[in-house]
Amino acid sequence: MHQYIGGERRAASSGEGFDVLDPSTDETVETVTLAGPDDVDAAVSAAHAAFAEWSRATPVERATVLTKAAALLDERAEEIAQLESRQAGKPIRLAREFDVPGTVDNTAFFGAAARRLDGMASGEYSGDHTSSIRREPIGVVGSIAPWNYPLQMAAWKVLPAIAAGNTIVLKPAEITPLTSLLFAEAFTEAGAPAGVVNVVTGTGPVAGEHLVGHPDVAMTSFTGSTAVGRRVMATAAATGKRVHLELGGKAPFVVFDDADLEAAVHGAVAGSLINTGQDCTAATRAIVHRSVHDAFVRGVADLFAQVRIGATPDPATDLGPLSSRAHQDKVAGMVERARGYAKVVTGGRAPGGDLARGSYYEPTLVTDVPLDSEIWTDEVFGPVLVVVPFDDDDEAIRLANDTEFGLAASAWTRDTYRAGRASREIAAGCVWVNDHIPIISEMPHGGYKHSGFGKDMSAYSFDEYTNVKHVMHDITGEARKAWHRTIFTLPG
Repeated sequence: MHQYIGGERRAASSGEGFDVLDPSTDETVETVTLAGPDDVDAAVSAAHAAFAEWSRATPVERATVLTKAAALLDERAEEIAQLESRQAGKPIRLAREFDVPGTVDNTAFFGAAARRLDGMASGEYSGDHTSSIRREPIGVVGSIAPWNYPLQMAAWKVLPAIAAGNTIVLKPAEITPLTSLLFAEAFTEAGAPAGVVNVVTGTGPVAGEHLVGHPDVAMTSFTGSTAVGRRVMATAAATGKRVHLELGGKAPFVVFDDADLEAAVHGAVAGSLINTGQDCTAATRAIVHRSVHDAFVRGVADLFAQVRIGATPDPATDLGPLSSRAHQDKVAGMVERARGYAKVVTGGRAPGGDLARGSYYEPTLVTDVPLDSEIWTDEVFGPVLVVVPFDDDDEAIRLANDTEFGLAASAWTRDTYRAGRASREIAAGCVWVNDHIPIISEMPHGGYKHSGFGKDMSAYSFDEYTNVKHVMHDITGEARKAWHRTIFTLPG
């Protein structure tokens, strides 16, 4: 049973089956039944019924649930890592050392943050009244999470929502729903009332559309492609919902002439290949000073050749498969078209042998790229790094910003003034200096431009999941207020 509604597993009403495949072998991990509109309605109803109790819970009561859930997830860390690895095609080392511990830490963080929903300090700003700020939950949140980080994206959706007192219906990607169900169960086991966290496993056009358009859903949070994000926003607008979007990315990786070249090469390999490049913040556009361009390309090509592609259960494996055959075809198609106008330095093909059973693709480095080509402008979402040269700092910043996206970027330099300029002038929600990719629970994640708006993680995410209410108390006790005379006057 693959719907989690009202604190228990349920079968979907549609009866339609869907095979969750291990993309490293194309073998079936589990067959799930897909949610239909009736299942979404039931989940929203359960969340709506739970809202009254959960929204009135004290901060310490909500914090206690989240803290206990973090401990329960930690106890099951290996089981969760194995399942995440199989359904998403992640190397087990990545699942064990990044996805699962990151999710546990994020859960523990929000256990603490739930006790600090701060507002502006009370004060007599008008002189005649005391003003104070209340942060109040919005209601039922309908969230849609992507397939690239199933567990972590479930956490990013669920945690700030429920820590702030909302209830939630989460729709994970139909190809990777299994760890989201385990995640939801942890909150019920930790003491959350039934219906606080619900999961419906269905497709976007059926379950997702119905969830976003549901009149009892007060807010939608979506992570995925920019094109689908626009459709989500249009659907949500019909019922006037609040919308939070984390969309695509095409992160610039700017290497200045004074950079530590070895560090930049290692950073580019790690930043471009994380999760097989299926990461909106992955380093995809290396913008390298002409004086070090060739050395950078050689260094990256050499390291790409040493990356170990292999079976996902093997702790020695560095690079796993892409998410599906269809996605493998999409990435390969973009690289094949690039051969007609650019140079594929290394990679650019699917490996043979035993790995041909899965959706693997070699680390790929592309140079001599026209700036209007799709490999430069469009999101590949695979293990593909494109490199272009620049001649001066103004050109580097211009090239970094020459994109519709603005999720993340990095600047590589030993010059503090150069680093300061890059961090100020590159239009992205996160700019790393001499590193690329690290995230922490205490700091926000979110984009500029067509990468969306709103923040995940950190206390800043509460801005997305709360209504801010101004409460104003008269302190004079006077029946006749001085301002009344602007409306009417009385004798005497």
